[in-house]
Amino acid sequence: MVFLDIGGVLYGDAGYREALRRALRELGARFSDQEFDAEYARCRRDQSGSFRRRLTRRFLGPDADLDAVERHAGAWWHYTPEDLEPDALPTVRELARSYRLGLVANQPSGVRRALARDGLEPYFEVRAVSDDVRLEKPDPRIFVHALASAGVRGDRAVMVGDRLDYDVRPAREAGMRAVWLLRGEAPDDPTPEQLAEPDAAIRSLRELREVLEEL
Repeated sequence: MVFLDIGGVLYGDAGYREALRRALRELGARFSDQEFDAEYARCRRDQSGSFRRRLTRRFLGPDADLDAVERHAGAWWHYTPEDLEPDALPTVRELARSYRLGLVANQPSGVRRALARDGLEPYFEVRAVSDDVRLEKPDPRIFVHALASAGVRGDRAVMVGDRLDYDVRPAREAGMRAVWLLRGEAPDDPTPEQLAEPDAAIRSLRELREVLEEL
């Protein structure tokens, strides 16, 4: 069984990043684009905790309302057809010939509309979407839930995601193997120590089939 994240894996993350930038400004934060981009890059580099929380505390202060930021960002954020990664649908189609597929993602329930619109939804047997299952990564229980829904053991499953902290580490804690996709919220130049954590690291979904055959 192969589980994939949605943001950063199937769809680009730029829209969510820009929605966060806009939400923080709507709530009174004052910063330049360069300051925001630098802090976002540090989040990607560190792979250690919620980007939303870190950006909110940096630009609105430690007592800012995280839920308000998420509400404001949600008003501006949705996946467009242009956000679909070029390698996503071809890879999913290819993998579906040999593997059962599932999703594990922190997303609103409405993400299914984008998946259906872009031809992805029929390929996924299990969809552990945070708003639906009331669990969020990096809680390993969302991975355990996905495995139970699929009826597979962890050692027979692989998670593909763009975050060490939200995908690789909790998936491995749940007994799964993990492939780190180096785009989206992954750092541009991961350290050797970071690269040692997943079972494999790739820069395109087109590399995934070969990696899965070796795991």
